[in-house]
Order: sequence, then structure tokens, then C-alpha cells
Amino acid sequence: MYFIVRPCCGHAQASLAPCACVCPYACMQECAGEPLFMLYCAIKQQMEKGPIDAITGEARYSLSEDKLIRQQLEYRTLTLHCINPDSEKSPEVAVKVLDCDSITQVKEKLLDAVYKNVPYSLRPKAADRDLEWRQGQMGRMLLQDEDVTTKTENDWKQLNTLAHYQVIEGATVALVPKQMSTYNSTNSIICRTAINKYDNMLRNPSSPDSLRSRAPMLTPDLETGTKLWHLVKNHDQADHKECDRGNKMVSEIYLTRLLATKGTLQKFVDDLFETIFSTAHRGSALPLAIKYMFDFLDEQADRHQIHDPGVRHTWKSNCLPLRFWVNVIKNPQFVFDIHKTCITDACLSVVAQTFMDSCSTSEHRLGKDSPSNKLLYAKDIPNYKHWVERYYADVSKMLPVSDQDMNAYLAEQSRLHATEFNTISALHEIFSYVSRYREEILSELEADEQARKYRLASKLDQVLASMDADTES
Repeated sequence: MYFIVRPCCGHAQASLAPCACVCPYACMQECAGEPLFMLYCAIKQQMEKGPIDAITGEARYSLSEDKLIRQQLEYRTLTLHCINPDSEKSPEVAVKVLDCDSITQVKEKLLDAVYKNVPYSLRPKAADRDLEWRQGQMGRMLLQDEDVTTKTENDWKQLNTLAHYQVIEGATVALVPKQMSTYNSTNSIICRTAINKYDNMLRNPSSPDSLRSRAPMLTPDLETGTKLWHLVKNHDQADHKECDRGNKMVSEIYLTRLLATKGTLQKFVDDLFETIFSTAHRGSALPLAIKYMFDFLDEQADRHQIHDPGVRHTWKSNCLPLRFWVNVIKNPQFVFDIHKTCITDACLSVVAQTFMDSCSTSEHRLGKDSPSNKLLYAKDIPNYKHWVERYYADVSKMLPVSDQDMNAYLAEQSRLHATEFNTISALHEIFSYVSRYREEILSELEADEQARKYRLASKLDQVLASMDADTES
């Protein structure tokens, strides 16, 4: 599992936020990582059950109305048998695809299935593979997103799909390296022969030459102004969205589809939120840094006579859930070696927004013009808010963490992860932050009794002066 600590930026409580970012590592690894990964997988699997437009990133199944395909599309589910790219003698892998999938989408689904236990960065990429449809020992056809058979109408060119090639249920396919493909000839005579044979195949799929044509699938030069489309032309989607703005009834029909997708993913969202807002993690205690930081914020509120519980709640939310967890939910690729698609990103953004709303103390008033993502989780947010409040209350009841214990904990964490983080980069970020707010920080240190006791302002000033001198030299 790959973990990245994001640099902190200018909030008053940011001085302790790096601790909150670094120290949940064990919690992420042992507890929250699993439900986060399961949510990502559930979203990806649900989206791929229906059509996804390869050009716009819009899908039939979505949590985001902006990424929802409005049109009704006809499609079928096919099971392809993929020859193992690493060993043709190994058993074939059965993979479910849609006949409306573009060829690149099919390649990506095949790679996901064949290399499901391999980190994404170590897998072959779809762009480096060609897709062959095979029948018997000699029957082979190369399938591509664009070739000499691609349909063009006016200034629109549609990506090829499995339906375009009339790929049948149970077909055998193979992923071959591009440089090994025998179909990239540029001979115009062969190309013309290929077109004729391909046309004959479409007219007569049962022809003996239907899969033995060895057609060279070439990518022609695009004419000036030619626009690619896959399932829906861009202007069609725009027209539908514009129509929806003036027709609430139509929009409510789409909301029903969004709610159906939301219901499928509900358990995974609940599991993640409940794990994050829990002080009792299986096999892992709450990181001391979180207790230490929350107590520090409470002490600052008492010191400045801030008794509004909403202010304390907001401080804690800004330090941990909204600084760390939202970023991780929105970007699981920071934690896992995975690939986040456009539609997955849109769905995770809705979940992240729901998470943010759950940490808010304000009441969200819903109306006819409220965005769909607010309406989707309107009934769930009160329960999520209760989890957040309970979490903060449970943390406040825990035994205080002394400075000595906190220092020992940080020293141990530094030792355990000494080789996993770029300390030079982290120091540079801290130096940049301190330099930016130099006067404010020094002023606060001079005003603080404990800081004056240890002459922290003078020591920090010396460090900054030394760093400035090194930078100038």
C-alpha cells in the first residue's frame, strides 16, 4: 500500500496538522485502508456494469448527475475468453464486457481480470497492447478503436466497439504486444483488400473468411474538424442537460437512477465513515497524535474563552477529517497502487462532499434547486453527523497524552518509517510554511510563557537565519 503525506497550508491550527497526517498511517494500514479500497472497488465494478462513454467519461450508473448518460442505450453483456498473455498454455480467463465497449475499454477490462493481483504500475498498459479476436489456429482479426472500417458521418467519427465488429458471445481474444502485431502494414493494396473482406464479413458473419481475413486495421489521418464520439455526441448531452434545467420532472427521473446506484454502494460508504469516526479500531488504538492535537485545540479554546462548541468542532474537523481524510477519500490512488478513472473520480467526489457535509455544524436546507449530490445523502447526513460528534466526544474522554509520551511516540514513528518518507522534502515544506508566516510565528512564541522559557523564538530565528544564509550561498 502506497501512502503520501500532503503538505499543510495556512490555517491557524496547521502547526499540529502534520502529526495528524503522519500518525494515522497505522490506522490506515490496519483499519481504514480496507473499507476505502472496498469502496473504490465497488464503485468501479458498479460503473462498469453499464455503458461508460470513453470520450466524455459519462456513465449509465453514477453518483454524479454531471457524469450521467441521459440517453437510453441498447447493449448486451458478453463473456470473452482471454488467452493468458504470459503463457498461452495457461487456462483462459473469462471476462465480462459490454458489446458497446470501445476496444480500449475492453483491453482495460481484460488487463484488470488477468492482472487482478498485480499493482497497477506493474501491469502492462492498454496502449501497449493490441486486441486480437481469434478462432481456431489461424483465424485472427485485430480490433482497434479506429481503423479503416470506422464509421464517419459528416464531421463525427465513432469509436469502434465490439458490436461494430460483431464479436460473438464466448469469443476467444488475446492481448499481444504492439510491436509483435502483424497487422500494421501500410501497403494500400492490402488495405483495400482488407476493407472488402471486412465488408464481406459483416454481410455474412458465417463466412469461412470472417475471422481469417487477417485485415490490417490502420488508423487513418483525421480530417480537420473531425470529432470523435463513442456512445453520445457531446452536443446531445449538452442539449439534454440544458433541457433538464428547465424541466425538473425529467431531472427527477435521473435522480431515481442516481439513488439506485447510491443504494448499491451504501454499505461501502457506511463502513468507511464508521471506521474513520471510531476510536476503537481492531488491532490498532487511536493514534496519540490525534488525542494530543484535539486536547491542544480544547486548551486554546479555554485559553481564549471560546465556549461555543461549534467552534471547537470546526477546528477539529479542519485539522483531521477535512485536511486528511477528505483528501484520501477523493484520491485513493495516494494510498493504493490503482488507476482512478474519470467516472470513479466523479463518484468519489460525491462521497467526499458527503463526508465534508457530515463534519459541518450548519444545517443544510434543501430545496428544489439543491444539487443532486445533496439530495442523494440528505437522509444519511444526520446519522453521519452523529458519528462525528460521538467520535469527538469519545476522544475527549480518553486519558490525556503527556508531552513526554508524545515525544516518545513521534520518535518511535520516525524510527519505524525512517526509510518510507522523503524527510528532505518534508523539511522543505515546513521551512516554506514557517518562512511565509515568520513574523506571526515569532510573535506568538514571544507571547507564550512556555515558549519563552525554552527561548523557542530565538532558536527558530537562528534556524531561519542559517537557512537563509545557505540559500543565498
